[in-house]
Amino acid sequence: MAKERTDMESAIDLISGTSEIDFPVVGIGASAGGLSSFQSFFSGLEESANPRMSFIIVQHLAPEHKSSLTELIRKCTSLNVYEVQNDMPVQINSVYVIPPAYNLLIEKGKLKLIEADISKGHHLSIDLFFRSLADECHEKAICIILSGSGSDGSIGLRAIKGKGGMVMVQKPESAEFSSMPGNAISTGLVDFVLSPEEMAVQLQKYASFNFEISKEDSEEFESLPYKEVKHLFLLLKNQIGHDFSQYKSSTIMRRIKRRMAIKEIKTLKEYIDFTRESSEEVESLFYSLLIGVTNFFRDTGAFAYLEKEVIPGIIRNKENGSPLRIWVPGCSTGEEAYSIAILFYEYMYKANLPLNTTIFATDIDPLAIDRARSGMYPYNIKSEIKPEILNKYFNLEPDGRYFRISKKIRDLLVFSEQNLIKDPPFSKIDLISCRNLLIYMGPELQRKIIPIFHYALNPEGFLFLGTSESIGENGKLFKKINNKQKIYRRKDGFIGNRNIKIDNFLPDDNSARKQVKTNTTQKGMALKDLTEKALLQNLSHAAVLVNSTGDIFYLYGRTGRFLEPSPGVQGIPNVLKMAREGLYQKLPGLLRKTVKTGKILTLEGLMVRTNGDFEKIDIKITPVKGKDNSSESDYYLIILERNYKTSPKDISSSGESLSGSRGSIESLQQELTESREFLQSTQEELKAANEELKSSNEEMQSVNEELQSTNEELETSKEELQSVNEELITVNTELQMKVRELTRLNNDMDNLLAGTGIGTIFVDFQLCIMRFTPTVTKIINLINGDIGRPVNHILSNFKSHIDLVPLIQSVLDDLSLKEMEVETIDGTWYSMCIQPYRTLDNVIEGAVITFADISNAKRIEEKLINTESLFHNFFTNSPVAISLFKTNKNGKLCLIDANPSIEKISGKDPASLVGLTFNEIFPWIKNDKVSEILTAMAEGFSDDLTFSESFSEYEVRAFKMSDQTIGVEIVKLPNRP
Repeated sequence: MAKERTDMESAIDLISGTSEIDFPVVGIGASAGGLSSFQSFFSGLEESANPRMSFIIVQHLAPEHKSSLTELIRKCTSLNVYEVQNDMPVQINSVYVIPPAYNLLIEKGKLKLIEADISKGHHLSIDLFFRSLADECHEKAICIILSGSGSDGSIGLRAIKGKGGMVMVQKPESAEFSSMPGNAISTGLVDFVLSPEEMAVQLQKYASFNFEISKEDSEEFESLPYKEVKHLFLLLKNQIGHDFSQYKSSTIMRRIKRRMAIKEIKTLKEYIDFTRESSEEVESLFYSLLIGVTNFFRDTGAFAYLEKEVIPGIIRNKENGSPLRIWVPGCSTGEEAYSIAILFYEYMYKANLPLNTTIFATDIDPLAIDRARSGMYPYNIKSEIKPEILNKYFNLEPDGRYFRISKKIRDLLVFSEQNLIKDPPFSKIDLISCRNLLIYMGPELQRKIIPIFHYALNPEGFLFLGTSESIGENGKLFKKINNKQKIYRRKDGFIGNRNIKIDNFLPDDNSARKQVKTNTTQKGMALKDLTEKALLQNLSHAAVLVNSTGDIFYLYGRTGRFLEPSPGVQGIPNVLKMAREGLYQKLPGLLRKTVKTGKILTLEGLMVRTNGDFEKIDIKITPVKGKDNSSESDYYLIILERNYKTSPKDISSSGESLSGSRGSIESLQQELTESREFLQSTQEELKAANEELKSSNEEMQSVNEELQSTNEELETSKEELQSVNEELITVNTELQMKVRELTRLNNDMDNLLAGTGIGTIFVDFQLCIMRFTPTVTKIINLINGDIGRPVNHILSNFKSHIDLVPLIQSVLDDLSLKEMEVETIDGTWYSMCIQPYRTLDNVIEGAVITFADISNAKRIEEKLINTESLFHNFFTNSPVAISLFKTNKNGKLCLIDANPSIEKISGKDPASLVGLTFNEIFPWIKNDKVSEILTAMAEGFSDDLTFSESFSEYEVRAFKMSDQTIGVEIVKLPNRP
């Protein structure tokens, strides 16, 4: 029955319309071991800062793990790298990475995410994306298959190639896992097999060509001299034997342009010149022209209509038991032909009708026919076929990589190479299925082929075309049955041309005929072997070596006179079943007696039919002892010899024989008795054997069901394990990258901490030591073995007792920062800082204790304290009035400090003078010049750092101390009353 719509087919049907992408799009598929291949590829691509294409990465990822693939790719390319989001537009010079647990499609220039069914176990995400990429980008689609296990991508690349795209595959020897590249290469459709580094270079060369069939290309094709175009077709016809002159020029140009891009040839004229010199390129062009896209049960609606409406009608019109003939021209690799065979088999099996059906499946491509004959298809066809159909009509090969069509379906089909244009068609056909072949042919050729189909069909026969095809102007030959599904019925009222001939574009040429080479070399024989062979051949005996049941192990002589098989070796069937007339009645009983008695028995004068006449022979059966000379024998030699005596003899034992006249009644009665005994014995044996066979058959059926069930469970488990293994390898690779990155960061951190000279201890919530730097061992007595021990178990070198536990706990409780200065027993001072340990997610996971050496700062501080003490004593006890002035925010120079001696001059307490100006403190000094000079010095308007001036009995001395601050001394002059 026709299959229901699969996930892949439903997803592909979402894609419609014209692509909005005008640059090449590269789909890159990988599985296990793909990360290193990605890195090598993008590193090689960096030689071009502007590749002018887009890259979309589809890798088998573990659905339950967050992938870091996007970040890892960013590190090896300067291109923009994004993790795909739904409806994300595809932009030039960008890289897009599929997220875990999703399948990916491309539609109208945007990427579409579809949740993956992880319960199915096996990954087919690469095939799904490649097929959508082919439908979206056509000639601009490029696919690359890198390291991985399984066969994902092998079906999708066929779609890419069928749309005129290009296929690259990683060299299996350069891949960590070669299964995916190997399966892709086995399709025979790969354009380049390169290492990831070489791919980047070749890809940029290929992408430099214009893949679209432009108006200029068509004009160039049309403007070439006729002989040039003719020469290209002639090369194909002479070397391959097929004429493509009446195919659509756009199809021809599209495939030629792709070959030109692969060979890096820029003009059509140069390419034609190249083909003149390269027979290999002619063959490559031929196979490029033949590439078609086909799948099992392609176009679900059409096959459903065929199943429900067409097939029952065909069967009803056939007389019971009359042969059913179906023709599938252009069958490619056989998927469509096998699909039709399954539908017919299903219907006739359910209707309990005799299956007298022959399906002729033909194609011009010999490689495709060979693959179709094998009936083997990659594992990925699971996505195209309903599980019940797959289990019923396909058998999984032991390697788990391929399915083989079942024998009951395979026996319905006859595959042959046929050129639909020039080879004779089949006749008396009930159904012709020619789908997606006419679309590649020109109008004239289509007009000639449709009548051929009319000629080949029986009255009321059906024609099944592709969704983009029609019968054109041949409406008088066929009646439309379903225009949407392109199904037509032959009209009976019109008698077509019975001598149909397709005119070829070029005359026939014998140079394309196939040559068959034979080798008749035989091995020589030694003279000794020749001599022994000649002596043996002169003996007239024929002999057969058998076991106790008659199974033949060796034949000698002309046994063909007495047995059906020709002379041979071990493996020949049973001698009792092969005995000729006259021999098979006597031989079983004689063999049983020999086995039972262990004696040599003979039977003389037996009449055996040989070559149409009866011949008298003697039979002798001799037990053959083994190497150990035991009395029991495993083998028996049956010797057959002509009898030239006039009186035949009956059975004799140990030299005694029973004789009698051949024509006497006693002899005939004896023979009749023996025959009856033989018949009775045979019947009993057959009855016993039949009962044993019935019992064995029941046991075998039960065992077979158990084995089938076990096999299905094992297949499911294998798929799940393979899927899990791929995911684990991918995750493991990413984790290894993370470990290397963390190791480098750890080394950087260690060197940074060691370089700063700051002692550091990391503790967890339980106040156990997690890590420390070497410098801290001078302060806390730590060794490597102390990691994991509580802080309070470790002794410190503090001069005074400091309990770290409550300090750390306090920091963890209120998330505060604590700082204090500590001194060790050797007199070294440290600034101890305790603060929370925060992760990147701002989660507190412990505390960090740092010790910064401040010994030098402490010594400087001590000196400053001593200096300050001396200055304070000098300032306070000096007999000279010293005052300090500074410019305030209003621009006035005001007192900020003064020693007690100023009271003797001003008569006021120094504290009460703070904030007053010089003139306000010393009004008796009637000189504005002093105030101006002091202000100028404070503001920096004067370059003088000192000033001295005498007034009556006092001398004023000023000196600049700092910005906007000056010191003033007022000294009483001597000898002044």
